Amino acid sequence: EVMKQGVKTKVLMLSATPVNNRFKDLKNQIALAYEGQTKSTDEKIHSTKSVETILTNAQQTFNEWNRLPVDQRTSQELMQRLNNNFDLFKLLDSITIARSRRHIEKYYNTDQIGKFPTRLKPITHRSKITNLQDFMEVEQIYEELTRLNLSVYSPFNYILDSRQEFYSALYDTDLDNEVSFKQSYREESLKKLMRVNLLKRLESSVDSFRITLKKFLTNVEITLGSIENFELTGNDASAEAIEINDPDFDASSDDWLDEEFSIGGKVKINLADMNTAGWKEDLLNDYEIARKLLEEMDKVTPEHDAKLQDLKEFIINKAENPINGNNKKILVFTAFADTAHYLYEHISEFAKEYLDLETAKIVGSDQNACTLNIKTQFNNLLINFSPKSKERSSQHAGEKEIDILIATDCIAEGQNLQDCDTLVNYDIHWNPVRIIQRFGRIDRIGSINEVIQLVNFWPQLSLDDYINLKNRVESRMFMVDVTATGEDNVLTNESSDLLFRKKQLERLQEEVVAIEDMDSGISITDLGLNDFRMDLVNYIKEHGDMNSFPNGMHTVCQKNVEKGINTGVIFVLKNINKTVNIDNTNQLHPFYLVYISDSGEILSNHLNVKTTLDILRSVSKDHDQPIKEVFELFNEETDDGKRMVAYSQLLDRAIETIISVKDESEVDSLFRPGGTTALMNAIKGLEDFELITFIVIK
Repeated sequence: EVMKQGVKTKVLMLSATPVNNRFKDLKNQIALAYEGQTKSTDEKIHSTKSVETILTNAQQTFNEWNRLPVDQRTSQELMQRLNNNFDLFKLLDSITIARSRRHIEKYYNTDQIGKFPTRLKPITHRSKITNLQDFMEVEQIYEELTRLNLSVYSPFNYILDSRQEFYSALYDTDLDNEVSFKQSYREESLKKLMRVNLLKRLESSVDSFRITLKKFLTNVEITLGSIENFELTGNDASAEAIEINDPDFDASSDDWLDEEFSIGGKVKINLADMNTAGWKEDLLNDYEIARKLLEEMDKVTPEHDAKLQDLKEFIINKAENPINGNNKKILVFTAFADTAHYLYEHISEFAKEYLDLETAKIVGSDQNACTLNIKTQFNNLLINFSPKSKERSSQHAGEKEIDILIATDCIAEGQNLQDCDTLVNYDIHWNPVRIIQRFGRIDRIGSINEVIQLVNFWPQLSLDDYINLKNRVESRMFMVDVTATGEDNVLTNESSDLLFRKKQLERLQEEVVAIEDMDSGISITDLGLNDFRMDLVNYIKEHGDMNSFPNGMHTVCQKNVEKGINTGVIFVLKNINKTVNIDNTNQLHPFYLVYISDSGEILSNHLNVKTTLDILRSVSKDHDQPIKEVFELFNEETDDGKRMVAYSQLLDRAIETIISVKDESEVDSLFRPGGTTALMNAIKGLEDFELITFIVIK
């Protein structure tokens, strides 16, 4: 529908998805740009490998890196390993433009484009469920949840052995004659999801947990009713069961189905083919556990809901002690619409009556609400909550605004809400990236606030206990081995992943970290050169081409220790021996960039193109004239350029490192499938290179 026939159309796809721990998400997005044809090559990137192969190789490299000891699992180590797959860099560079907070702060002039606000240390809060006496301990509630068998979601487990083959043939799915998705596996997956859902709903709010328990009990009651009806009137049915290999069997029809005594929607099973006695026993056990839990939860009325009351206290404190001028705005996130409804019901009236604050609720449906007499459409509520960042029309100047916004993750991405300075996670998302993305609604460039605050309501259990509980709830499941694609088992919850997430969540209790600082991989901003290409295009538009510039020109820039930019020199070289491609993985061949210290230590070699270009941009930006205090040092050191022996020696050293890095790579290739490049090409040394320019850093 976007690509209208006969209309020249350009599409820019925006995504908040980082390269976090899998390249699969990125591969799926790239597949859109390639119209699904990722198994073919792309002439633009001059690679013999398909897009699919390039990304699969990158994933395998990531998997190898991910198995390293924690102290060796650094982003620098990963980048070094990915250097052997520079087709990836060329691919991403051809189709992506990426920015991150860290990237902008380091390489852009934030005085001109606006600054990010300062993040205060997160407030970590743990609420009890209630302060009522003799209420069930939270550990006991969690223990009861793990006791649930959830048999209502797994009827396949109760099919009689004699009928297993029939139903497996009906509902199991074969893929490529190699992999089978069994219906029983699907049901185990559903049980896992439902158990996790119960856990998360309890963490969210008492009301959400109650709603889920009621729905579960109703589901069990309906199923028990079907079984009891069958036992009373249909158990004596003597109709002969049809077999899958019966010549009269038609898989596309339901002629085999007993319409009166069967269960299921898309997956239907005759009760006569089931061990109904065993199923009934397990259903009754689940029913009793859930009934007792609901009975306990019904005691917790809003006035006895400790977590709700803690949120009210926090809102009062924020209103009385704003952190930026008189800014009283609060954004409250929850994972569940039911919790949002519950909070709005009990916060909006309280905030209006006691604090004169206006409240709104956004859940992404027709159930949005607001205490102001305004339209409750999604965008209208956001505009009235954050009118400056959303550029509300001047004709509404002076009108009342929304002070408290309660929302689900339907607004967790892509929204500018930086009029607000405080964000509350009423429930903690298990994925740390989601927490960061939520905070990103107010942690945005151009914020009117000096400081911003994150408040996290954590589960009552300690993080260690919670991790152990989650490990038990999410029982390990091996469904499909897909290592051939470079991916790990997609439905396997490895203990290493739990420990890794625990480490991330621990950090989030002490600091607000950016996605690219989560030590979980690399940012796409580390992989592409598109922004430098745009710098060059814009320069040529303004100043014309650079064909007339002589080689050997140089400049002197100022070091910046805070950004890790120390004294040394950056050489820009060109390989002029056209019979040799010194390094097939060099992203800029035939040009080579080497950043070397005064002592001869390589600070960034020719494979780290992105790092070196970032440094060049950082030391050069905002300077269109020579910097007197540093070029005078250089002139004095070199007698106005007459004594360049030290820099000549550094140039020799830089070229040596280009050759030695290539040699190391070729030795490595001896042990890789596909043979070696060693000794195939010769490199003479200095005479193979031309000095284009050099930048001295003082």
